[in-house]
Amino acid sequence: MLKNRYGILVLSGLIALLSIYFLSFSWISRSVQNDATDFATDAKGNVDYAKKQIYLDSVYTEPVVDVIGIKYTYKEIREQELQLGLDLQGGMHVVLEVSPVEIIRAMAANSNDSKFNQAIANAQKAQINSQDKFLNLFYAAYKEIGTDKPLATYFSNTSNKGKINLTSTDDEVLKIINEEIEGSIDRSFEILRARIDKFGVTQPNIQKLKGTGRIQLELPGVDNPMRVRKLLQGAAKLEFWEVWKEEEYFPYLQEADKILAAREDAENQLKTLESKVKKDTATKSDADALTEGLAGVSKPSAGIDSLLKTSADTTKSDSLSGKVSVIFRQLRSQYSLVYEVKDTARISKAFNDPDVKSIFPSNTKFIWGVKAQLGDDGKEYIEYYPIRTARDNKAPVEGDVVTDAMLDIAEGKPGVSMKMNSSGARKWKRLTADNIGRKVAIVLDGYVYSAPTVQNEIPNGSSNISGSFTIEEAKDLANVLKAGKLPAPIRIVEEAIVGPNLGKEAISQGLISSLAGFLIVVIFMFMYYNKGGAVANLALLFNVFFLTGILAQLNAVLTLPGIAGIVLTIGMAVDANVLIFERIREELNQGKSVIQAIKLGYDKAFSSIFDSNVTTLIVGIILYYLGSGPVKGFAITLILGIFTSFFTSVFISKEILVFLIGNSEKPNISFFTAFSKNVFSNTKWDLIGKRKLAYIISGVVITLGLVSIALQGGLNLGVDFKGGRSYIVKFEQPVVASDIRTFLADGFDNKGLEVKSFGSSNQIKVTTSYLVGDESTEADGMVETKLREGISKYQKGFEIMGSSKVGATIADDIIYTSYWSLLLSLAGIFLYVFVRFRKWQFGLGGVVALIHDALVVIALYSIAGLFGMNLEVDQIFVAAILTIVGYSINDTVVVFDRVRETMSENPKMDLAQVLNTSLNNTFSRTVVTALTVLLVVVTLL
Repeated sequence: MLKNRYGILVLSGLIALLSIYFLSFSWISRSVQNDATDFATDAKGNVDYAKKQIYLDSVYTEPVVDVIGIKYTYKEIREQELQLGLDLQGGMHVVLEVSPVEIIRAMAANSNDSKFNQAIANAQKAQINSQDKFLNLFYAAYKEIGTDKPLATYFSNTSNKGKINLTSTDDEVLKIINEEIEGSIDRSFEILRARIDKFGVTQPNIQKLKGTGRIQLELPGVDNPMRVRKLLQGAAKLEFWEVWKEEEYFPYLQEADKILAAREDAENQLKTLESKVKKDTATKSDADALTEGLAGVSKPSAGIDSLLKTSADTTKSDSLSGKVSVIFRQLRSQYSLVYEVKDTARISKAFNDPDVKSIFPSNTKFIWGVKAQLGDDGKEYIEYYPIRTARDNKAPVEGDVVTDAMLDIAEGKPGVSMKMNSSGARKWKRLTADNIGRKVAIVLDGYVYSAPTVQNEIPNGSSNISGSFTIEEAKDLANVLKAGKLPAPIRIVEEAIVGPNLGKEAISQGLISSLAGFLIVVIFMFMYYNKGGAVANLALLFNVFFLTGILAQLNAVLTLPGIAGIVLTIGMAVDANVLIFERIREELNQGKSVIQAIKLGYDKAFSSIFDSNVTTLIVGIILYYLGSGPVKGFAITLILGIFTSFFTSVFISKEILVFLIGNSEKPNISFFTAFSKNVFSNTKWDLIGKRKLAYIISGVVITLGLVSIALQGGLNLGVDFKGGRSYIVKFEQPVVASDIRTFLADGFDNKGLEVKSFGSSNQIKVTTSYLVGDESTEADGMVETKLREGISKYQKGFEIMGSSKVGATIADDIIYTSYWSLLLSLAGIFLYVFVRFRKWQFGLGGVVALIHDALVVIALYSIAGLFGMNLEVDQIFVAAILTIVGYSINDTVVVFDRVRETMSENPKMDLAQVLNTSLNNTFSRTVVTALTVLLVVVTLL
C-alpha cells in the first residue's frame, strides 16, 4: 500500500512539473507578444500592427529565454505553447474540395458525347444523397444509361498515352482515373501548403481529411477573407525559366552595391549632423560634407546594414556584394544569393528599389525559393534566384504541356521523371539546347521549387531531374510538375470566419464562465461536505491544472467548446468525489470510524466511478473520430478530462485525506454540515411503484415534441445540416431582429432567411440559404454585399463579427456522421454494460434510458420553438446530445452497480425491492451530481 502511495505521489509530481514546464511556454509567448505590442504602440495608444509583426519577425529565430542553460527561440516557443482556436483569436476555417468532375472531363478530352455527359450529370445528382465516391457514382450512372461503349472509348487519347488504350478494360480505366483524382488531391495539398506558407499567417494548419477528397485549413488572424478565397481557389501557374549565372549578374550586383552603400553612408552622416545640431556643435563644413555625400544619391533607405549579411568568403565591408550576395557553400555547390528567412521582406524591398532595379538588365527578375534550409549556424536560409525573362515576360515553357511526372529512382537516388506533349517537347528541346550547363528554374505560383542544371539537349520531352532529393522531396516535385496538367478546380465547401473582436469576447466569456463555474462548485462542495468538500476542491484544482498542462504538452488547440469541455470536466470530477463521499457518509452512519469509512468509501465507489468514466470515454472517442472543427476540440478536452478527473478524484483526493489524518486515531475531518446532514437520509420512496406515472409524463412530453416538430415542418436545422451562409452582426445600438429581416427579405428573395438575436440586444445572427448551391467566391461576395446593403437601410453603424458557410454536399456528410455518432455511441455503451454486468437486460435497459433522455431533450428543444425560442440544431447540438448520453449512462451505471451489490447481499429480495433499495441508496448522489452539473451548465449558458 505504501509502495502504491509513493508511486502516486511520484507520478503526480512528474505530471505537475511537466505541466509547469509546458505551460511556461504559453506564458513566455504572451510576454514576447506583449513586448511587441508595446514596441508598436504610439504615444496615443494606437497599435501599428505592421510594426508589431516586424518586431516578432526580428526575434522569430532569436533566443528569447534561457531555461537551465537551454536557449529557446521565439519560433520554438510558439511551437510549444498552448494554441488558441480560431474562435478565441479570430481567423478563418476553410474546407476545400477538389472537383473530380473536371478531372474526369479533362481525361476524356472534354468529350461532347451526350451519354457520357448525362452520366456525369446523373452522378452529380446522386452525390447529394450518397457517401460513395463520385467515380463510383459516375460509373454506376454510365452503366444505367445502357451504352455498350467501353470507357476506353472516351479515355484513350494523347493525354493518357501509355496508360490507357482502346483495349483497356473498364476496371483498368477506372483505376487510372482514381489514381489521377487521388494525385490531384496530393498536388492541390502541396500547392495550397506553399501558398499558405507564403501568405504570412502565423501558425497555419493544413491537413487532408482522409477518405473525403477534402483539405482543411485553419488560418489564425486572417482579416481579409476575400483575398484568402482568391488565393486558395486560383489556378496553379507552373513555369520554366532560365537562370542567370553568377558571373553574369555579379557585376550588376556590385554596381547596385555602390548606390546602397552611398545611401547608407549618407544616412550615417545625416544622423551625425542631427546629433551635432542638437548639441549646437555643427559647423558649415559638416553641412557641406553631407551635401557632397548626398549628391547623386536617392532618398536614404534606413535599415540596410541590419538586413544584409556579410559574405562567408569576403572580409566585412559596407559593399552590397559583401553583404547581400551571401556565399553559403554548404547549401549550394555554386555561388548563390542566399539569405536568412527573417530578412526576406527587407531583401525584396532592397532589390525592388527603383535605383537598384535600373542597374540590372530589363530582362531580369528575382524569385524566392519555396523551401528554406538549415545552415550550419542553426539559422534558416533561403535562396533568391536571378531569372532571365523574355520581352513579353512569358515563360519559355509553361506547365500545361506537362503530361506526367513521377518519382524515379536511378542508381539508388530519388529523382523525378517528367513527360511533355508534342508542343511542349519542341519548346523544351529549344530551351534545353540553349541552356546546357545552366540552370532552369521550375516555378509554381511565383516560387522556385527546383533549379536543376541542364546536362544536354532533350529532344523528346522526356526528362529526368536529379539532385540531392529525399524521396519525399522528389514526390513533392513530381506533384508540382503535374500541377498544370489537369484542370482540378478547388471549391470552398465549408467556411467559418471569426473576427478578432468576436474572438476577444469569446476569451472573456470563456474565462469568466470557467472561473464562475469553478467557484460555484467549490462553494457548494464546501457547504455540503464540510472539510471533505475542501479536499475535493483541492483535488479539483489539481484536475484543472493537470488538464491544461496536458493540453499544452500535446500541442492541442484550445477552443471555446474546449473551454466548455474543461468546465464540464469539473462537473465530472465532482461526480466522482460525490460518489466517494456519499459512500463514506453511509459508512459513518453505520457507526464506522472515520478511517474505516474513508477506506471503505473509496473501495466501494471505485467500480461505479470506473464504469461511468469508461462509458463517457466511449462517447468522447466517437465524437473525436466522427466530429469535426469545434466538436473535435470539445471531444479532445472531454477525453483528457476523463483521465485527469479520474486520477485526481480517486487517487489525489485520497492522498490528501491520508495526509490530513496523519497518525491521529480520531481525525478532525467531517463530511457533514448542518445544511446537508439530514438531506435525503433514510429515504424509502416507492419509486418503482410510480413508474407508470413516469411513463405517462415522458410519453406526453415526447408526443408533444413530435407534434411540435411536425407543426414546424421539422427541427430548426442550422447551417451545418442544411447548407447555407450565416453571419454574426454587431450594432452600435440595440436592434429588433424582425425589423432587420424585413429589410433583408427582398435582397435574399426570402430564400430560407432567418434573423434572430444572438447573445445581446445589439447583436444578431443572419442565416440564409440564398445561393446555397453556388459555392464560388463570387457568390460569397454577392451574398455579403446584399447583407450589407439590406442592413445599411436599417442602421449604418454595424460590424460583421464572423461568418460561416457550409455547402450542400458537406451538410449531408455532417448529417450522416451525426447519425453514426449517435448509433455507435448507443451500441458501444450497450456492449460495455452487457459485458460489465453479465446480463443483456442491463445493457438494453441502459440504452432504452439513453434513447428516452435524448428524445425528451429533442422534444423540449422543439417545444421551445413554439414559444419563440429559435434554437438551432447543429453539430454542437449533436455533441450536447452525446454528452447528455454520457451523463445519463453515468447515473444508470451507478444505479446498476448498486443493484448488483444489493442482489448479492440480499439474494431472496424480489426485483422491485432490489430496485427501490438501490434507487433510494443512490438518490442523494444522483441529486447532488445533477445539481453541481446543472450549476456549471447554467453558468456556461
